[in-house]
Amino acid sequence: MQRGGLNKKVYAKNLVTKGMFGICRNPLYVGNVLIYGAVFVMPGDPWVASIGILSFLFMYQCIVHAEEDYLGTRFGEGYRAYCADVPRWIPRFGNFRRATEGMAFNVKRVIGKDYSTMSATLIALLSVEVYETLAAPEPGRYGPYLSLLATLIAFTGLMAAFVSFLRKRGSFRERKAV
Repeated sequence: MQRGGLNKKVYAKNLVTKGMFGICRNPLYVGNVLIYGAVFVMPGDPWVASIGILSFLFMYQCIVHAEEDYLGTRFGEGYRAYCADVPRWIPRFGNFRRATEGMAFNVKRVIGKDYSTMSATLIALLSVEVYETLAAPEPGRYGPYLSLLATLIAFTGLMAAFVSFLRKRGSFRERKAV
């Protein structure tokens, strides 16, 4: 099943309505807004939290608008029926059991599909910690801690690059049942 973009344009081969897409039409965006909302709240500055969260919501709303226009044109009545049944932003957890029936957790698939979100989140969290440490009184006394944070950021970036390399080689392709 292919979804998402193709050649930097909105594209979908099939209308995806199963799994988490049966709970919320934009589960990946909802997850990202929650993750980065938490990152924006971490410094404890209401301006950072407000501007960051509102910026993300605006950005994702623009993306969703373009996707919905495309999907409505491409899949017509099937997409409109899906929209009537599944909310855009707020997950309908009552659909969870039905949406996840028969699914099994696959760590290889999680790494292959979500490595960029996981690594970006970890780098963002570590960067906030660097920022807060540098803003602390006498930041010079935290040299070893800052070195550890920088090492973790670099390691996370290298691991993301390695997973990307493996993905391009096909190491994360799901094998078709024979």
